[in-house]
Amino acid sequence: MLKIFKVKNYKNFKDELILDFSDKKDYKFNQYAVKNNMINTMVIYGKNATGKSNLGLAIFDITLHLVDKQQINDQINNYLNADSVEGYASFSYTFDFNGEIITYSYKKTAAKSLLYEELFINGNKIFAYNFKNSKIDKGDLELIGAQDYNYKFPKNDKSILRYISAFPGQEQNKYIGCLMKFVNNMLWFRSVQDKSYIGFKSGTDFIMEKIIKAGYVNKFDKFLKKAGMDYKLSVGKDAIGKESLLSNHENRPLSFWEIASSGTRSLTLYFYWSMGFEKASFLFVDEFDAFYHYELAQSILEDISSKAKVQVIFTTHNTTLLNNDILRPDCYYIINNSKLTSLPKLTERELREAHNLEKLFKQGEFVG
Repeated sequence: MLKIFKVKNYKNFKDELILDFSDKKDYKFNQYAVKNNMINTMVIYGKNATGKSNLGLAIFDITLHLVDKQQINDQINNYLNADSVEGYASFSYTFDFNGEIITYSYKKTAAKSLLYEELFINGNKIFAYNFKNSKIDKGDLELIGAQDYNYKFPKNDKSILRYISAFPGQEQNKYIGCLMKFVNNMLWFRSVQDKSYIGFKSGTDFIMEKIIKAGYVNKFDKFLKKAGMDYKLSVGKDAIGKESLLSNHENRPLSFWEIASSGTRSLTLYFYWSMGFEKASFLFVDEFDAFYHYELAQSILEDISSKAKVQVIFTTHNTTLLNNDILRPDCYYIINNSKLTSLPKLTERELREAHNLEKLFKQGEFVG
């Protein structure tokens, strides 16, 4: 699991922003929101342009140089903070894999230009590499069986960690294997308007075709009914003879996708991605409920927070989700001025299960 993430001088984060999943309170309710003593489901609020979306891009920056997965232009454009005099962005990830603590940090001058990279395992330096002069501090490379590799790199677009992970046997290494598996299975996605996603896989699926081929039509139909939408789905031919999802009506069937509202399409995208949630290691859903009715947004949040094993972050403006019936105060965060702070740390009041978090929020109780 990701334990601590830090970023500095990236996009709108001029100053260091710290996200600490282990910074929790001792609440006795909704304990499913915490797994392995870390926040497992997090909801982030913030005014427009405070960095909610950029936080997701920052966390997923690691996928740019460690794995060959889906990327988007937003990860590359306007990379460094425009107000900073520093010529590089800094990132640090601390992972906890069954008690093994791995910290991976690096600096970049651009999205795919590494300046510095280092790896620590349980407090021991494994390596530190300076791409400016191609020099390596080998540290304790013996711990991962990588002490005899060639570490001369003429370019700064090749990660040392990725180089090490490509050698035979490293996939089974309890340190390198776990870290690379985690990064390989990270997933970021946003609304159906552009169907953008980062990580997890590469390429583009046609959503309807994928649902049909996976044999999930009946499951999808039940999913929609639970959300209050009865489309009576079946598989048939569309107007051009292509296999498609149809919505059955009294006189004739209609193409499901053509008659679906923006909210239904967004929900379809969520269902499509949920088919792979059991394989995901980390999930970031940006503005997940942009087209949802507030009751549907609550239903989705309740469903994934109570069932998902994967760590998940949602960003939203929907204050009805600020509810102790769904999560708990230490799962709700506000981002402001490059700071990410949980609700209990934004008030002197001792927040309890009976408190109406939405009401307190609208009254200005939580000031970042």
